[in-house]
Amino acid sequence: MTRKKQFGFSLAETMASLAVLFAVGGIMMSGMVQLMKTQGTIANRTEMHSSVRSATELLQQEIGQAGKVSLGVPAANITLNAVVAAGTSGFTLNASTGPNPTVYPLEYLTVDLGPNQEVIQVASGTTNSGTALFQNPHAAGAPVSALGAFGTGVVPPAAAPTSYPLGSTQTVLKLYGDINSDGNMVYVEYTCTQGTSAAPGSLYRNQMSITAGAKPAVDNTMILLSNVLTNPNDANGNPVPCFAYQVQPLGSSYCVTDVAVTLTVQTQNKDQQTNQFQPETKALLNVAPRNVVEVYDTASLTDPLRAQPMPASVTALLGP
Repeated sequence: MTRKKQFGFSLAETMASLAVLFAVGGIMMSGMVQLMKTQGTIANRTEMHSSVRSATELLQQEIGQAGKVSLGVPAANITLNAVVAAGTSGFTLNASTGPNPTVYPLEYLTVDLGPNQEVIQVASGTTNSGTALFQNPHAAGAPVSALGAFGTGVVPPAAAPTSYPLGSTQTVLKLYGDINSDGNMVYVEYTCTQGTSAAPGSLYRNQMSITAGAKPAVDNTMILLSNVLTNPNDANGNPVPCFAYQVQPLGSSYCVTDVAVTLTVQTQNKDQQTNQFQPETKALLNVAPRNVVEVYDTASLTDPLRAQPMPASVTALLGP
């Protein structure tokens, strides 16, 4: 009599197999959870880096452009509208393209070419008209340009010149000029409010025309960063401000030739592994306003008239 073979697993074998399966599955699930947490950490920090990089790149670009003077849009030819006689005369400017230029009192303009070329200082002016003392006569259509740059394109802090009590501070960066190279003269304020991990501050950007009658109040539509923390102290234990300035004398005034920007931010969400916000400090230690630096060198060595004075309309915008 032959015995039939029996196929299958015993209860003990089945229980052992299930135990191994659960152990392997648990390891795989633990690995997957850890991978998801790591991916969340990377995404969280990537978002933080992207936002602070965008803000600092904008700061770097606009500080570099600060102080640029423009009478019109790029490639526009600015000319006298009519004949101007020698002596104190009124004048009107035309632009070949774009809106008419805007002149302001005390601005330096270079008029004409050849032997009749001269630099005049506007005695009074609004929009595209003004008066000035001309040493030479000039024909209609004579070219006019505003050379140089604003020496105070980055408004010096009050600690350096007593003439700018409402200048830039450690938390408010004030700059102006043709910031966007489009012929439009604008005034820009960056306001940095530092906070804590529980209550972070913000970085605001407020822009207006230099001829604006009033400064718009800072509001949430101007936020560039909404997760700003207090910067860590330096190696000597001193507080590190958002903005620091290198100031140089320029004639009877001052100019800023270098700006240091330091921003500490945290991630928008808590890290899934540590359950803490992750901080990061971004520092730009040598951001030079190239137009200001150029006019500082030129005005200091050869031609002081290349340093354009601050328009009264900008001075009025420096206040609260």
